[in-house]
Amino acid sequence: MKTFFERFSPLETLYVVLGLAAGLAAGIGFFTFFYAKGASYLSNNPEVCMNCHVMRPQYDGWVKSTHHAEAVCNDCHTPHNFFGKYYVKARNGFWHSFYFTTGLYPDNIRITPGNRKVAESNCRRCHGDVVQAMDGLHERDKKLACVGCHGTVGHP
Repeated sequence: MKTFFERFSPLETLYVVLGLAAGLAAGIGFFTFFYAKGASYLSNNPEVCMNCHVMRPQYDGWVKSTHHAEAVCNDCHTPHNFFGKYYVKARNGFWHSFYFTTGLYPDNIRITPGNRKVAESNCRRCHGDVVQAMDGLHERDKKLACVGCHGTVGHP
């Protein structure tokens, strides 16, 4: 009697193995997405950030901040166009889940250079008049970074 793999050509066997691997990966991916409340990250609700318990201090700081009445997490931490917003959310979501799952996140969570650029851009967008006045006091190529002095405004 022939074994399972002897019944098929090598190419057919490869297709079966790849199909099983793809099905397993998709199943694990869908389970993880629903277990981690992945759909909630598509919203603007700030409480979503607390799906990951290590973000509690940042959320609590935002609740006490002056920005609480005016801005939610996405207003400061994502670009304000559809593709930019969801690209940043997907990139950050992947790395946040990676570090949370592996336990490799630092005790003192720091913003990445790319995310700092996004936040800086959003500071300048919302506070344009003040920023222009401040930039006018400095040389053209030596503009100050808002988050350099005001890095704790959203999360005191």
